[in-house]
Amino acid sequence: MGPHRPSRWRRPLLAASVTVLVAAATVLTSAPTAHAALFFEVPSLDGSGNNTANPNWGRSGQNYTRVAAARYTDGRSGVVTGPNARYISNRVFGDSNINIFSGRGTTGWVWTWGQFLDHTFGLRLDSSEPFNIPFNAADPMEDYTNDFGVIALNRSAAAPGTGVTNVRQQVNTESSYLNAAAVYGNTNARLDWIRGGSLDGNPTNNDATLMLPGGYLPTAAARGNPANAPVFDVDGVLRANPSVGTVAGDVRSNENINLTATHTLFAREHNRIVSRLPNTLTAEEKFQVARRVVMAEQQYITYNEFLPAVGLNMPAYTGYKSNVNAALSNEFAAAGYRMHSMIHSETEIETNVNRYSQATLDNFRAQGIEVVVDGPTVELAVMLNVAFFNPQLVPALQLGPLLQGIGAERQYRNDEQFANALRSVLFQVPRPGSDPACRADVPEQVQCFRGVTDLGAIDIVRALDHGLPSYNQLRQAYGLPARNSFTAITGESTDQFPAGSGVDNPNSLDVVALSDVDGTPIDLADEDAVEANATDQVRRSTVAARLRAIYGNVNNVDAFTGIIAEPRLPGSELGELQSAIWMRQFTALRDGDRFFFGNQASALDQIRSQFGVDFRLSLKDIIVANSDAEADEMNNNVFIIPDADLPPTTCTVTSVLNSQWNGGYQLSHTITNTGSTPLNGWSVQYRMPSGQRITQLWNGVVTQNGTLVTIRNADWNRTIPPGGSVNDVGFLATWDNAVNARPVGATANGRRCATT
Repeated sequence: MGPHRPSRWRRPLLAASVTVLVAAATVLTSAPTAHAALFFEVPSLDGSGNNTANPNWGRSGQNYTRVAAARYTDGRSGVVTGPNARYISNRVFGDSNINIFSGRGTTGWVWTWGQFLDHTFGLRLDSSEPFNIPFNAADPMEDYTNDFGVIALNRSAAAPGTGVTNVRQQVNTESSYLNAAAVYGNTNARLDWIRGGSLDGNPTNNDATLMLPGGYLPTAAARGNPANAPVFDVDGVLRANPSVGTVAGDVRSNENINLTATHTLFAREHNRIVSRLPNTLTAEEKFQVARRVVMAEQQYITYNEFLPAVGLNMPAYTGYKSNVNAALSNEFAAAGYRMHSMIHSETEIETNVNRYSQATLDNFRAQGIEVVVDGPTVELAVMLNVAFFNPQLVPALQLGPLLQGIGAERQYRNDEQFANALRSVLFQVPRPGSDPACRADVPEQVQCFRGVTDLGAIDIVRALDHGLPSYNQLRQAYGLPARNSFTAITGESTDQFPAGSGVDNPNSLDVVALSDVDGTPIDLADEDAVEANATDQVRRSTVAARLRAIYGNVNNVDAFTGIIAEPRLPGSELGELQSAIWMRQFTALRDGDRFFFGNQASALDQIRSQFGVDFRLSLKDIIVANSDAEADEMNNNVFIIPDADLPPTTCTVTSVLNSQWNGGYQLSHTITNTGSTPLNGWSVQYRMPSGQRITQLWNGVVTQNGTLVTIRNADWNRTIPPGGSVNDVGFLATWDNAVNARPVGATANGRRCATT
């Protein structure tokens, strides 16, 4: 039996971009007749024509761009060799079955939304050229069994005309825009299939709504013969019966239940918008209004909630720039936009037990889902190996509880440490006859699995496959100085192993100390505290020591490993290089998109005034509007867990947006001392996430250094007694008329505060 790898089911239908024009805008090639009732240009499905001077910029089927010069051994396509990627993974990425959580309190919506975006603007063209990673069963650091002897991998396809006499390039099969392509697809043929109505290759004569039988994504058999459905990825348990796979705008909609649920959510949102439009519009006009709003919603949530949650503080939006190419760079796609280490090894759901029949609960247990019934409540824990390629679980679990559960639990820290569920059993199925309840995070049960798919090792090799430069070369390409030592990479104090340890000694990964989000030590013997609260750790050896033993010279460190080994910037989930990569790409995705909501304000305002449909919704708003998720059980910002779920604080900062106008707004703060001792002189700090600038403050003294805002007491309010508050610490500030995101997190006198 050959190595296990994901596959595509069926050949894709013929591709054709759709370019629709409405009202008085310039007619693009192949535009259907304009719809007189509408007043905006409708973006093409494949991204073509977004930039009118360069119509292929960002179009699907174009090559990834490059920031740095490609690095191949022969200058064309030969992959640079280095230490075995699984060897690196076992020593740098292994998690020792200890959870290290995000200090920012990010939830599962960070990685889920990040993946939803990735499946909107990026998908490499694959090849059948094997590029497997050798697996060494004799490695003293290896805990897993792999019957295949390799970790299966193929090279990305070389772009036509590249890699033989010139530098190999790779193809992005998606359009490089935030255009909700994961919902609608990039081709007429795919959109025609997922829209209700006829199936003739022309979606413009279809229903206004997307097909959602029973409120869930259509399966491959929804239109009859599953063999005629659009292509989608198949793996894991879905291989046994691919006809139950779901069809959505992107081929990867079945990859995990969080992603399938998000696809379902936005298909429902499209249909909800359609239901609010007047019947004076044709079906096609309703469809295009809804699509335009959903595109803006995806953009708005990304820049208003997702990026602030990870701590990427964007500069103010200054308008569309026709000289900016929004196309995805290889550096972003193949290395920088990879936060796999944040993914929790399970999704937990808590809901009313009467949602499910006893037969359903028994079926959950049979699949390996942990089921705990406590009176009227049931708690479900779905491990990643159960959640992957198991789309039938979404309607079984029901959309509301699943969407609520994604935002209910803190995720892991974005660092060099991967959950073993991702590093060793991703997409794998248990051995025949093994207990379906086998868990990848339980050392005694790892032998249940017959193969290893190491996402961290694949990330290393994929960057090399795409010709990315070394870590130091990549830093320099992004305007950052090269690092001259391993401790300079990691921010640690030593790159030497302690006596009795070493790079091949399993004790090098032993965790010797843990602390919580406030720096409070955690007793390693307290299993509950270790399981729930650790945000920092000390291991027997430093990451720097392990990197030095693996690479020898800092200039040998590969791009991906170096990126995730960096310490996170203050107030961020990202290290310095990853932040630079994200900033460059998300700025281009915003500034180089003619259909970005900030550049289309007049059209979107007219949709709001004429049809009563506003795109400026939080992700929570959309979840509540399209499911039975309990609003009072969800944080207003679903990307961040409620402060009540973190260790208690001794201060609270409550912010109220008093008013907002074109270019400016007024905000007021209440600072409360919830501790037991007075605050004699106080200083509150947070970061402005969207380019806002304070112009005037009262009842305090303010300084702003870049994104960092510091508000200090005035002479007359310097002391806050226990239980007391300082009210109306307010300011006027500017904003860019596009995004006025609220800050995530605040401190008072250096201590974390609860924020509301």
